[in-house]
Amino acid sequence: MNYQTHVLKNGLRLIHQKTDRQVAYCAIIINTGTRDELKNEHGLAHFLEHLVFKGTSKRRAYHIVSRMEDVGGEIDAYTTKEEICIYASFLSKYYDRTIELMSDMIFNSVYPEKEINKEREVILDEINSYFDSPAELIFDDFEELIFDGHSLGRNILGTKNTLKKFNSNSLKQFSHRTHNTDQIVLCSVGNIEFNKLVKSFEKYFNNVPANKREWKRPPFKNYIPQEKTVIKKTHQAHCIIGTTAYNFRNKKQLPFLLLTNLLGGSGLNSRLNLILREKNGLVYNVETSYTPYFDTGIFSIYFGCDKDKLNKSLLLIKKEIEKIKNIPLGKKQLQRAKQQMLGQIAISLENPENLLLGLGKSFLLFNKVDSIETVTSRLMKITSDDILKVANETFKDNKFSTLIYK
Repeated sequence: MNYQTHVLKNGLRLIHQKTDRQVAYCAIIINTGTRDELKNEHGLAHFLEHLVFKGTSKRRAYHIVSRMEDVGGEIDAYTTKEEICIYASFLSKYYDRTIELMSDMIFNSVYPEKEINKEREVILDEINSYFDSPAELIFDDFEELIFDGHSLGRNILGTKNTLKKFNSNSLKQFSHRTHNTDQIVLCSVGNIEFNKLVKSFEKYFNNVPANKREWKRPPFKNYIPQEKTVIKKTHQAHCIIGTTAYNFRNKKQLPFLLLTNLLGGSGLNSRLNLILREKNGLVYNVETSYTPYFDTGIFSIYFGCDKDKLNKSLLLIKKEIEKIKNIPLGKKQLQRAKQQMLGQIAISLENPENLLLGLGKSFLLFNKVDSIETVTSRLMKITSDDILKVANETFKDNKFSTLIYK
């Protein structure tokens, strides 16, 4: 993977991979998310992500969006539990325009009260839309169950009550505290020479005052498994079972990713899809997910089914979990699982936005990016015993939590 990097004196970092495509991709990733909010700030990270589009010291909301759209580009953003990201796609000749705009949005936003009042209503509508989508809402509620009482468990959107309290000062204080210059990366994938990109980066980011991070995230401890059933009066039953898992620095993360993919990944040949859908016709969709965080992680299995099929589905899932804990993968099974995962990674990296965000997040967290060859080498060294070990460490009988909507 041929990438180049540059670091400014204030700690801001740049990573770039040159391509020959006509369209370029650029993003700013900030190592700050919902978990970094104070108790009275629930939903403020996501609120800020919306408000950086609503006015800077030299632009109004219309001019921010038009700056990219006038030249056929697109700009958007998202918030997670641990990051805020602004990303754009554009013709390569508009690199300087894009970088200047991103710098302006991150460091010169003024958060006008008039726009705050309008955007508050937009986010309230976004919250209400989740209540109409139990298959999406259940994931947020499950994290709240797993990380009970900790900021990691907070819904990213916030609540109606907390949103009412936010104002311009709230946003300014949050951005000053959390937008630390040593925790921000500008990442790029596109057809531009690196020295030219560095000039734009220095031009628009060099004068940003250094604001190094001096605070630490409160770690999550003392996980207590829980079971909860919520009456939603939905046609289907929706269910998630899961537990805590490895953080993103743990060396066992890769074998656990392989295990997660084998059990219920995107392939139709996953163990849970075969047993629940193909063999027994119990569900339309079943999927596993694993999200590693700074200090912990979360593993979950989600499925939706007719309410009278819920208990049988749970029983079959538990049987598959026991199998993967006790029966080693055969040589051919393990090889197929590895090849499938390698193919999925390679296909994902063919998407330039996935490549962009992968570069940026890896550089942000580890200050390096592993090549596909390095990942392949590590993956191919995983043994059946490694799979058994991570399965037994994570899938302990008394560690699973369950959330059911019905």
